[in-house]
This record gives sequence, C-alpha cells and structure tokens, in this order.
Amino acid sequence: MNINLLQLGIFIGLTALVALFTYIKCRNVPRDPSDSRDYFLAGGTLSWVFVAGSIMLTNISAEQIVGMNGAQTLLVAWWEIAAALGLLILAHWLIPMYYRYRCTTTTELLEHRFRDPHIRAMVSVLFMFGYMFILLPVVLYTGALFMQSMFHVNFFGDTQMLNAAAEGMSCVAADDSFACIPQSSQRLTTLVIAALFAVVGSLYAIFGGLRAIAISDTFNGIGLLVMGTLVSLLAMETIGWNFEGIPAERLTLIGSDQSDIPWHTLFTGMIFIQIFYWGTNMVITQRALAAKNVREAQKGLYAAVAMKLLIPLIVVLPGIAAYKLYGDIGDKAYGVIVAEVLPPWLSGAFAAVMAGAVLSTFNSCLNSASALYTLDVHQKYFNAKVCVKAMGQRVALIFAVVSVLLVPIYQNADSIIALLQKLNGLYSMPVMAAFLVAMLFDNVRGLAVRIGLVSGVITYAVFTFVWSPLHYIHLMFITLVVAVAVTLIVNRLLPGDTALAEAA
Repeated sequence: MNINLLQLGIFIGLTALVALFTYIKCRNVPRDPSDSRDYFLAGGTLSWVFVAGSIMLTNISAEQIVGMNGAQTLLVAWWEIAAALGLLILAHWLIPMYYRYRCTTTTELLEHRFRDPHIRAMVSVLFMFGYMFILLPVVLYTGALFMQSMFHVNFFGDTQMLNAAAEGMSCVAADDSFACIPQSSQRLTTLVIAALFAVVGSLYAIFGGLRAIAISDTFNGIGLLVMGTLVSLLAMETIGWNFEGIPAERLTLIGSDQSDIPWHTLFTGMIFIQIFYWGTNMVITQRALAAKNVREAQKGLYAAVAMKLLIPLIVVLPGIAAYKLYGDIGDKAYGVIVAEVLPPWLSGAFAAVMAGAVLSTFNSCLNSASALYTLDVHQKYFNAKVCVKAMGQRVALIFAVVSVLLVPIYQNADSIIALLQKLNGLYSMPVMAAFLVAMLFDNVRGLAVRIGLVSGVITYAVFTFVWSPLHYIHLMFITLVVAVAVTLIVNRLLPGDTALAEAA
C-alpha cells in the first residue's frame, strides 16, 4: 500500500472539519420528527446561498468529474452547457407551480394536476428504481475509483510493477510510471472504499436530514470550485497549454455520428434530458423546494446557472491534459492528473472536497428516495400516520446497502458517464412525458398517463436491450414522443367522464 501520510492526514482533517461545522450549524435547530417538510425540506428555511451550493455539489459529484474527464474529450462539455436551459426552465416555470401546490416532492405536482394519487406513486417508484440501481452505485463506484487512483491504495496486496499488457491486470498511475495490480484486488479495494462512502453518507442522510446535507454541500462546494479550477490550470500548465498531438476529434464541440454526442442530438433528446434532470428530478429540485419562498429559490437557481459557467473547465480540461500525458486511460484520468499536478498537502485538501462531492450526491439521493417512498407510497397505501423520520431512515439504510452491493456491476464500463446517461433513459423520458402532459394539457385522465408511462419504459427498454437503430440520445427523444402520444391517444379512447386536470 502506497499512501502519503500528510496527504491522508489533511484529507481526514478537512473532512472532519466540515462535519463539525455542519453539526454546529444544525444542533440548535428545533425539529419535529413527524413533520415531513422539516426532515425532507429543511423546514423550508434554506437561503439562496445554500440552495445554489447544495444544487451544484449534488450535481457535480464523482460521476460527473471522474466520468466526464474520463471521456478525455471536449465534447462532453455539452452536458454542462445545456444544463443552463434546464435550470432556467425550473426557475421560471416549474418552481412557481411547485410552490403554488406546496409540493414536498416533485411527484406531488402530478397528483394535483391529474387528481390521481396512483400517478404520483408510480412516478416515485420509477425515480427510486433509477436511484437504487443506477445513480447510487455509480456515485459510489466513481468516488471510490478516484480515491483509489489518487492515493494509489490497494488493501488486498502490494502494488507491483508488472507488465501492463499482462492478462487479468489493471493499471493505475503511480508517481511517474504505471503500476499494475491484479484486477480482482483492485475491485475489492474499490468496493471497500465505496462501502466507507456509503457509511458516512448514510450518517448525514439518516441523522441530519436535508438541512445538514445542504450546509455541508455548500462548504464543500466552495472548495470544489476553487480546487477544481486550480487543478485545471495546473494540468494545462503541465502540458504547456499545448494541445499538439491530441487528435482533433477530442478537441471539438461538433460531434460526429460516431462520437458520444453527435451534433444533431443537441436538438432532440439533449434538451429534454436537461429539463428532466434539473426540473423534475427530486435529487436536484428538492433543494429549490426547501427555500424560504419562490423568490429565494429562483435566486439560488440563477446563482447555480452562473456557477455552471466554470464547470466545463473542471470536467473537461484535466481529462484532455491526461490524454496527452498518459494516453487513453479512461475513468482513471482525473485521479491520475490530480496526483500528478498537486503537492501532497494540496492533493489531500482536494481529496477532501471530492469526498464531500461524493457524499453530497449520495446522501442527497438517499434523502430524496426516503422522501419519495415515505410520502408518496407508504403514507398513501400503508400508514398515513407513520413517523416520517423513522421511516425515512429505514429506507435510506436499505438503499445504501443495495447500492454498495451493485457497485461491481459498473466496474467493467468503458465510459461511466455514457453508461449513466444511457441507463437513465429507462425512467427519465417516461417521467418527462408525464410532466410535459401535466404542464401542457388539461382534461387528461390519470389512467391514460399511467399507460403512457408503461409504454415509455417498454419502448426504451427495447431500444436499450434489443434493438438500437439510432444514438441513444435520439432514442430517448423517440421514447418521450411515444409516451406522450400514447397518453393522449388513450385519453381520447377511454370511455366515461373525463377526470379534469386543474387549469395550469
């Protein structure tokens, strides 16, 4: 095991310091364990600063920084550039609607619009499916991979210099060379680190609620923006601000048909992916719902848009620099370049804010999953008087355990960011279809929306696992169109009186 003690000490110290500040900030706040808005929305007390900080750090976690830098191409910057559209739509159109109905979950809006609690529960189940089987394990895996490649840690054997092409071996950077360790040993180490992240993240989510999450997010978010920008500048300095030798296709924003983001997908699925993620996804929108009022939420969202202008520097440039220095090393690129350009004391500080980013997304997702199950499923169908805090804690624990067990599934991914976006389509576009119908149409019956949701899931599952005639971003757009069309057609064909949706 090759760990710099100074680096490790600073990492542990700063991580503990953020936890201490968060505890001090939250310890004297009165709480009501039976009040869902208190536990899941911080009692509606967040200022715009904490709204912006928590949204940004929940979004920019290891799966974003590690995954996008792992692509080692400028093209992935489109995920960040297009995000501004989703944030603006949330600020201008969706947030006023959520506050008008005093929504505790984003899915509550669907219940009000269609007057059908079953839609709310159904969409919540889809969200929880995505969190448990896709987002949570990916966050743990990418966070563990970053720590492993940065600290050069291997818990199950000594790191040895072996032939990089040896069968069954996997390479990580160590100092000025590449050390290769048995793949099975590396995977076990990754799983252990992922489990440690899950334990710490669960403590925040289970005992602190959204208030503790938002405060710790903001502290870590400031550090991440500063340190991430510094890493990018130092990485560029390392290659002399010279892109010579890097293939042209890695330095363009105009993607070819064979690229991860073909240029024409920017006008189809990309738009609706962003609206879904920023406007309807409970993990993100929950922070805006926890603001003091609509205006405070909007100020936080505008601040998040401004911060987004910095993010492409953090999630793109280090990966490109790593390509010039080490070649195509995929998702290990970011940990490798950070270890290369930062001195031990500073890399320990950066590891602390990266750990904070991982914990932010993980515990935020646990809190959102707990809210969705407790409020949209358990209270509706099992026990309306359940203690929301106790039930939320149980749900968070189950999600944490399952997500750790699923980490090994993602360890063979060629590009974690591409895989994440592709799998998200299984629930994102069907859910987006339900929200579009809710916002744009009146007089739509709940049964029609539920049938539309099922048709969307089936359509994208066929595209993903059976037949993929086009790029997955186009297929996500087609799935959205199919789900909306089926909903409206079924609504016209259903007999009986129309269950009116409230006017927008």
